[in-house]
Amino acid sequence: MLNEIYPWQDSYWRHLVAYVKQQRIPQALLINGVAGLGKQQLALHFAQYLICLERQEDVACGHCESCKLFMANTHPDFILLAPEEPGKAIGIDSVRQLLKKLALKPQYSGYRVVLIKPAEKMNVNSANAFLKCLEEPPERSVFLLLTEQMQQLPATIISRCQKLLLAPPETSNASLWLQEQGVTEQQKLLLNLAQGAPLQALVYAEENLLEQYQACFTDWQNILLRNTCPVSLAEKWHKLPATLLLRWLISWTEDIIKCHFSVEASLLTNEDLGKHLHVLAKRLDLKLLFEFYKLLLKASDRFHTQLNKQLLFEEILITWSQSIANH
Repeated sequence: MLNEIYPWQDSYWRHLVAYVKQQRIPQALLINGVAGLGKQQLALHFAQYLICLERQEDVACGHCESCKLFMANTHPDFILLAPEEPGKAIGIDSVRQLLKKLALKPQYSGYRVVLIKPAEKMNVNSANAFLKCLEEPPERSVFLLLTEQMQQLPATIISRCQKLLLAPPETSNASLWLQEQGVTEQQKLLLNLAQGAPLQALVYAEENLLEQYQACFTDWQNILLRNTCPVSLAEKWHKLPATLLLRWLISWTEDIIKCHFSVEASLLTNEDLGKHLHVLAKRLDLKLLFEFYKLLLKASDRFHTQLNKQLLFEEILITWSQSIANH
């Protein structure tokens, strides 16, 4: 089987095929988008297409020697550069090993493809070493960089890449795909929580994440009712997926601000919580709410750095407890 692309990737695939047909294949392609849009699947599909020795109109043949090696994960001209452990950095030694391989000519007559994921995990030293590849690119080599956080990449690398931004599909199309995967309830909410990404929404459905989402909102609400201690809750929350939790806090806060200005319920990200959000909007001081929102955005920017997440959540939750209007 070829690495199939997802239904919402058709237009991106046509764009990639056009590069090849027009002989304008980028030396480096930066594929950017939120988690759950299938960036890796698309990149692998393109890598096989480039490496294929008997490429068809718009698909790899699947039966040449190159395709067979690729599908068996043993193709010498396909190189994956990734952290040794999830969440760790891509170190300088890994990039040095890559440079040694790239000093040799490709073993087959197709392209050599280097897939880097996630690209933002290169540290300062490894990014500087990799930059030499982009400045003096080896022959018939293509770099595919996958990222969810392009802003964390050095500008020197970004400027040397063509960009392909993957956007979430239309909600109706994503909902239909989820239904085909057996997810028949709460599709819109799951997609909202997954920033519109169908694969991420499917993971959330399979992990029953909505229960955790509801429980966290109740805890957050209870702080204002003085039923929950901010410090105790921070201790509980720092064991949860911090990036996801912060995204929920941001979306709840944005919705409360929308409620202040009486927007339509359908425009709320968390439409299921509409009644509770309207109640909170009446109790909270708008100026303090905007200050709290700024704190959340600042925290979001700091999350990729080394920090004490429990202390950060303490600061967030104590500030939240002080947002009630004085009337």
